[in-house]
Amino acid sequence: MQTTTVDISTGDGVADASLSRPDGDGPFPAVLLFMDAFGPRPRLVEMAERIAARGYLVLTPHLFYRAGRAPIFDLSRLAEPDQRGALFAQIMPLIEALTPDVVSRDTAAYLDFLAARDDVRPGPVAITGYCMGGTNALRAIEAHPDRIAAVASFHGGRIVTDAPDSPHRGVGSITGELYFGHADADQSMTPEQIATLEKALDNAGVRYRSEVYEGAHHGFTMADTPMYDEQATERHWAALFDLLDRTLPPS
Repeated sequence: MQTTTVDISTGDGVADASLSRPDGDGPFPAVLLFMDAFGPRPRLVEMAERIAARGYLVLTPHLFYRAGRAPIFDLSRLAEPDQRGALFAQIMPLIEALTPDVVSRDTAAYLDFLAARDDVRPGPVAITGYCMGGTNALRAIEAHPDRIAAVASFHGGRIVTDAPDSPHRGVGSITGELYFGHADADQSMTPEQIATLEKALDNAGVRYRSEVYEGAHHGFTMADTPMYDEQATERHWAALFDLLDRTLPPS
């Protein structure tokens, strides 16, 4: 197993990223890991390496690269619940700057970077995304349906809004398969919003599974936060690997 830092040229600069790959020459199928709002850190490397251990090359781009190289936040007190408010005050403008057009352009750069590597198997990739990363993963497959075979979104928020460009309104372009693992009692993705998403997917004829993880809070996969739920996280791994094994098998 190898994890290194790489730089990816985009239309707006250079995105720093981590690259986790199995030993050997490959070529390996590729997976993009879209970060949660707290950004690149050891927990995301751990998760990328667990996926890489299954035979995938995993690229975890710093989605906030326009604000500087990671880390751009002080995460030393991330495990303290009372620090989240101050941290989100810094984070929200960066989340809002990731418009559908920005996500589409950045994703194209990440896909081009992967396609140019000799150790990446030709063809479509998969994306697994967390929190805002799950939402942006959905936007990515909507923008690049021919280049992305599958997307898994875990505790994704604001997938359904009243905005004309709400992510759920663009699912008609998707040809791959989707999985949604929703947090229970998540104010950023309520039962009513989940129902709206599922109706949009049904109407568009998209292949998907949508499940609520009962008792799990928003952010349940992140072991370095108070939201972590070990049982829900293991369920997430089972669902993710089921999706990858069917849509992008390593061999």
